[in-house]
Amino acid sequence: MPTTDFFAALERHASRVALNDGAVRPTYAELLRDVDDWVDRLQRCGARRVAYRLPNGRAWIALDLALLKTGRVAVPIPDFFSAHQERHVLAATGVDTYVVAPDHGAPAGSGFAIAARFDRVHVLRAASARPTPVHAGTAKITFTSGTTGAPKGVCLSAAHLLATATAVASALGGAEAWRHACTLPLSLLLENVAGAYANLSAGHEVCVASLSEMGISGSSGLNVAEFVAAQLRYRPDSIILVPQLLLALTAAAEFGITLPATYRFVAVGGACVARSLIERARNVGIPAYEGYGLTECGSVVALNLPNDDRAGSVGKPLAHAMVDIRDGEIHVRGATMLGYLGDPAAPDTIATGDLGAFDAAGHLHVSGRRRNNFITAFGRNVSPEWIEGELQSEFAIATAAVFGESLPQNVALIVPRGQCTDAAVAAAVDAANARLPDYARVGLWRTVPLSDFAAVGCLTENARPRRDAIVRHFRDVISGMTATLQEDFDASVRSA
Repeated sequence: MPTTDFFAALERHASRVALNDGAVRPTYAELLRDVDDWVDRLQRCGARRVAYRLPNGRAWIALDLALLKTGRVAVPIPDFFSAHQERHVLAATGVDTYVVAPDHGAPAGSGFAIAARFDRVHVLRAASARPTPVHAGTAKITFTSGTTGAPKGVCLSAAHLLATATAVASALGGAEAWRHACTLPLSLLLENVAGAYANLSAGHEVCVASLSEMGISGSSGLNVAEFVAAQLRYRPDSIILVPQLLLALTAAAEFGITLPATYRFVAVGGACVARSLIERARNVGIPAYEGYGLTECGSVVALNLPNDDRAGSVGKPLAHAMVDIRDGEIHVRGATMLGYLGDPAAPDTIATGDLGAFDAAGHLHVSGRRRNNFITAFGRNVSPEWIEGELQSEFAIATAAVFGESLPQNVALIVPRGQCTDAAVAAAVDAANARLPDYARVGLWRTVPLSDFAAVGCLTENARPRRDAIVRHFRDVISGMTATLQEDFDASVRSA
């Protein structure tokens, strides 16, 4: 869908309710006036490339749409990024304008100062912006949650973003009376495109309450009682969840807590979803459907649907994406990024790094990942080497092996240095965690003597961990930690 067609669709829905933030419910006509106000503000301050770090809400949507409408380069920054990651994004993209909430302020040493103040929003301007080269046609540079401390920016075109949104909207059908509630940060492509764009193009009501009202903090903090209360308050037809949020809703229902009876489509993605969790969710009345995608492909690539669902699969590819399997690895073409920021243009086909296969009916099944990177239960992409490096920079820790695939918190096996005690290791873990964003922190750890690690071949010649050997020889220890995390999470749900 061309940008002009997208905004023409919004105009056709002029009298319908567009947004709902819990206080006001502006129509599409009122939302478009907000967009035009932002277009005027951006024009008056000379903005060309704009970063924004705002809570979910009306202002986020209006500014984002204004950037899309005018062809300016948009750089959304997740609110859970660390100060280091924030400064990296601003420097890497060379933005000239930064829009933030009043309580955020200009990052130290970034060269930004307040140029204008509006209701609940401050516009900062760079003293001397140096725009970095971007791929031709870039509408949005989105940064993943960070496989390292300095995540790469993914350059995406407006045509690609809107094609993805159109494919999602088309797959779900054209029901007019539909309310979608945003439960993920709008700065994440999945909610931005499959949540906001797809539902706005269809004329639906989009609930954009702040995540704090939803009971969500940071990238993985969750107050289950507040989350369920918000669901009952907004009573959505559809939501998009990462696995840990689906688990929270499911566990709440299993413990007898009432959920909305309005759900018609609960999409689950962002990380591996256990088939048993989908089944548990459906058993308590949650219509959960697993999907698959990645930032480099504009978010959603495949999706199970109410009329075409296969348990254990991630569904069939949507109309905008072509998927094939090469040497067991999933490749996507058609719906691909322009390229990484600062790198050559991307090829027409993206090798995803995920292993998979199609069944006889054409449903895609994902079986694992080629790389060491894991995806947490909250959908954050993490490189274990990054966390291990932070841990091993502390004197008390000689070697660390971190795991977090589909877990609510990361776990680690730690070899203490010399005669360091558990207390010294605990202090070292705390110090490393303080430098990391919340999704990369270690929630549970166990120490292993160096002699045990070395005896079973868990270390390379230069003392780096051999991940396969560690999993093989310490499977019971790792399983015990993950079981403890799950028990703690279930207990928190019960207490809520």
